[in-house]
Amino acid sequence: MNETTHSPSNRSPSNRPPSGHCLCGGVSYEVHGPIRPVWNCHCWRCRRWTGHHMAATGCRRSDLRLLSDTTLVWHHPADDPNVAYGFCRECGGSLFWKVMEGSPDQVDDIAICAGTLDLPSGLHTERAIFVDDAADYHTLDPVVPAWSRESAERGE
Repeated sequence: MNETTHSPSNRSPSNRPPSGHCLCGGVSYEVHGPIRPVWNCHCWRCRRWTGHHMAATGCRRSDLRLLSDTTLVWHHPADDPNVAYGFCRECGGSLFWKVMEGSPDQVDDIAICAGTLDLPSGLHTERAIFVDDAADYHTLDPVVPAWSRESAERGE
C-alpha cells in the first residue's frame, strides 16, 4: 500500500462505513476513513497465507476500528519479522497484513483481505502485483493492470 490511492469516500453503497468480519465473527471491523481499491498480490507469501492470491484493500491504521478482536492473532514470520499477518484463531480466517517498521507510508497503512468485507463493498480491482509469482494454475485477468515483482518493489 505504498501509494495513497484511497477512495475519496469512506462509505459503502449502503451509505454506511465499510465493515467486515471473519468467517466465525470473532473478529469484526469498520473503516472510518478512505479505503483504497483492491490489489491482487501474487507473491509467494500471500499465496501461502491465503491459499491463492491475496485480494486486499487497505486504509490508514487509525481509520480501522476493531469492533471485536477477542480471537485476533498476529503472526510475525521468522524470516521477515517486519511484517505481521492478522487472522482469527477460531476459524483461521485471514484478515489483515501490516508492516511493523519502515517509512510512514508503509507503517501508517494496513491491508484488509477484501473477501472479509460486507457486501456491497463498492470497490473494484485496480491492479495485480508480483504477477511473476502467480500460481501456474491461475489465469491473470487481462483487464487488470499487472505489475511484476520489480515494478511493485519500485512502486511504479
